[in-house]
Amino acid sequence: MTTKSLATEYPKEQARVRRLLGFYKELGPAGAFGVMSIEAILREADRASAEHDTVAMLRSFEALKGCE
Repeated sequence: MTTKSLATEYPKEQARVRRLLGFYKELGPAGAFGVMSIEAILREADRASAEHDTVAMLRSFEALKGCE
């Protein structure tokens, strides 16, 4: 992946996973584990982005893509 495509696709993937998080929250207690896992992935993705850490962003991007 090129840096340019990471710069455009990373925020899109973060937004997709934030929408997914909303669906898990709607499940109530049944979605609690998913909520906890997705929030951890998003925290790491946000941190990597804020610190402009490209290596961490690449790892986070793969984790974000794995969220279903």
